[in-house]
Amino acid sequence: MPKIIKIGTRDSELALWQAKIVQSQLEGLGHKTQLVPVKSTGDIVLDKPLYELGITGIFTRTLDIAMLNNDIDIAVHSLKDVPTILPKGIVQAAVLKRGNVNDTLVFKHNEEFLASKEAIIATGSLRRKAQWLNRYPTHTVVDLRGNVNSRLEKLQNNDWNGAIFAAAGIGRIGLRPEEAINLDWMIPAPAQGAIMVTALEDDLEVRAICKALNHEETEICTSIERTFLNKLEGGCSAPIGALAYIKNEEVNFKGVLLSTDGSKRIDVTRVKKLGEHHDIANYCANFIIERGGKRLMDAIKHGNRKTNVYSTKSLTESQRLLFHEKVVVDSADFIKISFNRIHPRFLKNEIRNVIITSKNTVESLLTNYSAVELQFKNIYCVGRRTKQLVEKKIGKVAHTEPNAKKLAKYLVEFMEGTDVTYFCSNLRLDDLPGILADNNIKVNEIEAYQTKFDAVKVDDTIEGVMFYSPSTVQSYLEKNRAQGIAFCIGETTAKEAQKHFDDVRIAKVPTVESVIELVNEYYV
Repeated sequence: MPKIIKIGTRDSELALWQAKIVQSQLEGLGHKTQLVPVKSTGDIVLDKPLYELGITGIFTRTLDIAMLNNDIDIAVHSLKDVPTILPKGIVQAAVLKRGNVNDTLVFKHNEEFLASKEAIIATGSLRRKAQWLNRYPTHTVVDLRGNVNSRLEKLQNNDWNGAIFAAAGIGRIGLRPEEAINLDWMIPAPAQGAIMVTALEDDLEVRAICKALNHEETEICTSIERTFLNKLEGGCSAPIGALAYIKNEEVNFKGVLLSTDGSKRIDVTRVKKLGEHHDIANYCANFIIERGGKRLMDAIKHGNRKTNVYSTKSLTESQRLLFHEKVVVDSADFIKISFNRIHPRFLKNEIRNVIITSKNTVESLLTNYSAVELQFKNIYCVGRRTKQLVEKKIGKVAHTEPNAKKLAKYLVEFMEGTDVTYFCSNLRLDDLPGILADNNIKVNEIEAYQTKFDAVKVDDTIEGVMFYSPSTVQSYLEKNRAQGIAFCIGETTAKEAQKHFDDVRIAKVPTVESVIELVNEYYV
């Protein structure tokens, strides 16, 4: 008995139309078929734009599950909706000949509004929105979701000038109004206008049957576009356009990446002979990445996600790149530093023993005096980076410890003499002077700089805070509640945090990078 091929499809009018095209072609080849409509998450959730749902494959996931459960043999998709990486066990079985690739503007009355400063355009696509605002920056773009019929109805029932549709979509079901124009200047979504058939990887019989439906030219062009998309790590959440076509035995490609508001745009074009085109997608993606695309994609990825970790010290771009993809970090300097004038009398004679516990002290000293004037016999430091800065700009360090308490214990046992000069901040919170005084070592404290609290109010959604000194903890608490995890650079900072936070974690080494590693360990 011949196999009946069960064709899975969404139950929208357009999806059913596409499935029936596949059904017609299969039956034309002599195969028996059965349509199996399935409702998807993308059809059910209509109150948010696609890019806010945070789901790749929103229109394909339900059909993927049905196929893996053997409820269907093949699934029919709009190829532009399919993630660039298919689920394990599912493969592309065929791509039908491509239809109209363009986006289409459907307008209500006439096209005169295109020359106006103010106009309202509706679309649920971030790509269309970004390209429209890039061309018409003073226009307003509103969200539009639903099937083609409902979107056309919403256009008529709202005070909008027009709405943007895929030309193939409204054309295939015969709903293209006369008041419509193709937007040939707008670069379409990768694989727009193409219909894809998927099957189980190990179902060799069905894959062989579907191979007869495959249109090679469409497969080549859509594969280039989707590889370009994959290389940029995009999806429905990124404004990426791509179009490849073959003309005169040459593959022509154009691609674009934009910021979500359309203010930034990076374009690329490339032409290669057919047969020599296999690197075109990677070349064009790298072209965009190297011209600011990486920063743009990072901004887009984090733009619709709430910050979950806050750093009480401003982070550099290179430090931001170290965070796990699950971490959305924001940062600000919660401490402001101002250097004091250090009176010359303090340096009149050579100082035998000096304690420096921060890089701020080093900068303050060098603001007041040259390295030649800073004649210290023994310099004792807290922290590897402070030591490096001292030895680079002032002189050799006699000894260093990871925190002030350990340094105090070392000095009690090994320091020469009975007095020490400690250049510190006005908000000194460590135990060092007390430990030394208890052991009959005289401490001459000199205020080298002032530490001022300058906290900002953070969202209640913050799950963790990165602290780098006891002062940053105190500053944070002036405007925020102690909630979530305190990720601390060292034991002294952690000691202060433990007075207020229930969950305090300490970095392995006292560096910003180590605190970042601590954060990543929590989110992996």
